[in-house]
Amino acid sequence: MKYLQLPYDEVRRLTFYLAMEEHAAQLLKDNKSIDELFFTWRVRPTVIFGRNQLIDSEVNVAYCKANGIEYYRRKSGGGCVYADMDNLMFSYITRSDDVTTTFAHYTHAIVEMLKGLGLNASDNSRNDVMIDGKKVSGNAFYHIRGLGIGDRGLGGGNQKSGISIVHGTMLYDTNMENMLGAITPSATKLDSKGVKSVKSHITTLNRYLTMSIEEFQQHAHRTLCDGEIMLSDSDIAAIEHIEAGYLTPEFILGNNPRCNMERSGRIEGVGEFKITLELNRNIIRDINIAGDFFLLGDLDSITTRLKGCRFTKEAVESALSDLDLSRVIMNLTLRQFIGMLFEK
Repeated sequence: MKYLQLPYDEVRRLTFYLAMEEHAAQLLKDNKSIDELFFTWRVRPTVIFGRNQLIDSEVNVAYCKANGIEYYRRKSGGGCVYADMDNLMFSYITRSDDVTTTFAHYTHAIVEMLKGLGLNASDNSRNDVMIDGKKVSGNAFYHIRGLGIGDRGLGGGNQKSGISIVHGTMLYDTNMENMLGAITPSATKLDSKGVKSVKSHITTLNRYLTMSIEEFQQHAHRTLCDGEIMLSDSDIAAIEHIEAGYLTPEFILGNNPRCNMERSGRIEGVGEFKITLELNRNIIRDINIAGDFFLLGDLDSITTRLKGCRFTKEAVESALSDLDLSRVIMNLTLRQFIGMLFEK
């Protein structure tokens, strides 16, 4: 695995590093002799929310503006997270089509790196990395099809010769007040105990290590990689061109669908859902599926089939009967999706 090195130490916006991941995917596409790239980064206080999440439901925009916290949308699924200069971010880019294999390979490497420091590290089924059973790193995934890079390439796991991107947090330390103030998690994620509840489920590296965050960053670099690639000025320009797409209001704000019906809840092992529907004479005219689930394919493959469908259990089940929903949303079954819509 090669480390992707920037030619300077300047801290950029979070969106620059998301764009850098896409540029790294293009480098893999162009250079068949390299299979894996990795880099680490840090940002000023920022909230990053998932591709399919509704900003109004996930981000306390007023708090962020009052406290100088930036907020951006990413192209991977998963939930909303807070990051700052005490939080090390990891990006892993590989030539792969299979989400399960990609996650397993990446989290195993991170766990072994932490074990090398004498830490009791492990991973779990939600693709988190744990120390002593508490979360220290959360990760998200998206796939870029073999035939294209960027938004048009995001999509299904049945595409061959694609590029997979895993990115995640590594909590060295964090500002707990900002974490809780900037993010508005649902009641199923945060109980009335607030800070105490969050602290009981997460941990930070500085509780276990005497090395600084910079020293840990170098340790990860040396342990995980066997060489580096230095980016050029033309690479930086290409990254900034990709970054512009992340900064548009249309991408940051996302869809704000009209609706006259809403279904929400959590499916264990899949994630949280907020499904909004616009119905006319019990016909689905529009549908939007939001949440912190991991997206493996194109949500349009679900929503397009349902537009024009009668809003009955039988009709929806028939419209989706030949679609493997687990190839669109990780671990989701048709029975679970039907249950979310109708068993309320």
